[in-house]
Amino acid sequence: MLQRFFILCSGADTDLLEECSAGEKTKYAGIGATVFFTAVMAAIASSFALYTVFDNYYTAIFFGLIWGMMIFNLDRYIVSTLKKRENFFDEIIQAAPRLMLAVIIAIVISKPLELKIFEKEINQVLLEEKNQMTLDNKEQLALQYTPTLDSLSGEIDALKQEVVDKETEVNELYGTYIAEAEGREGTLIVGKGPVYKEKREKHDDELAALQALRTDNNERIETIEGQIASLSQEYSSKVAESQPVIDGFGGLMARVNALEKLPWLPSFFIFLLFLAVESAPIVAKLLSPKGAYDLKLAEQESAVKSWVDQQQAQREVLVTTDREVNNRVYADIAEEQELYDYKRKRARELMQMQADAFYKKQKGLL
Repeated sequence: MLQRFFILCSGADTDLLEECSAGEKTKYAGIGATVFFTAVMAAIASSFALYTVFDNYYTAIFFGLIWGMMIFNLDRYIVSTLKKRENFFDEIIQAAPRLMLAVIIAIVISKPLELKIFEKEINQVLLEEKNQMTLDNKEQLALQYTPTLDSLSGEIDALKQEVVDKETEVNELYGTYIAEAEGREGTLIVGKGPVYKEKREKHDDELAALQALRTDNNERIETIEGQIASLSQEYSSKVAESQPVIDGFGGLMARVNALEKLPWLPSFFIFLLFLAVESAPIVAKLLSPKGAYDLKLAEQESAVKSWVDQQQAQREVLVTTDREVNNRVYADIAEEQELYDYKRKRARELMQMQADAFYKKQKGLL
């Protein structure tokens, strides 16, 4: 039962194969098994590849089965139509399109398996890329806010420096009127004289101005700090909003690109494995020796071709003969006077009717 199933998978003529030996049946059962398991491997690999895209088991399995059946039908058709010839090079030319297709399919199907085998290494590469993307994202967003934040920070520093400068000026005035009172500077008279009072009043006025400046600048600093806090909050919000996009960076294309950054040799061997699997049905048919089934099939096709050629030749002779007979018949009829007189009479009547019709039409127009 299993042998018959694999023979069916090989695309061989079961009726013709029944007339062959058990060895021929085993050979074509092996070819059919290669076709079948190649399709199974294609279905599994494509299902995994589609799962990485759709992230849904049912969708991936459904389309994976369709892909496997397509590969099965393609391999079965090519194997069944690949005829054994006297020259092996002619067989290679006949199988060349399928071998090139096997390379393409092997590349497409081997990638999902590589992604699964090297999943941990790929995750490490993706993690490094995500971290770098996070840093780059923060830097790019910061470029939008840094000039404004620096400007606001500069305003705060300027307001603070203005207070410091004012404090320095007030302290100098304080030292001036104290030195006047002690007689160390100014009039050099010890005591609180008119000059002392004048300097003291100037100091007190500047001290009051300092207090007013400090209060005003503190209010302005609080306002600016509020703006800085608002901008910082807005920056943090944008970073948080864009972070899920970075965290979701890990689709099929990203994983394939990450795989390309790993050493190429392991991936190359996996590709060779799938290339061998995909080309196995064709290689098995090419390497199989020419057996009784191939000879019987060639004999059957030759007999059909001979019969078709014979029938075609007979039809050509029949058509040629019929044409010659018809030519002779019409040649004999053309020489009869009775037929000539009859056609002449009918032609005369037709021309008279045309003349009458033309006369009536012209008369109506006038």
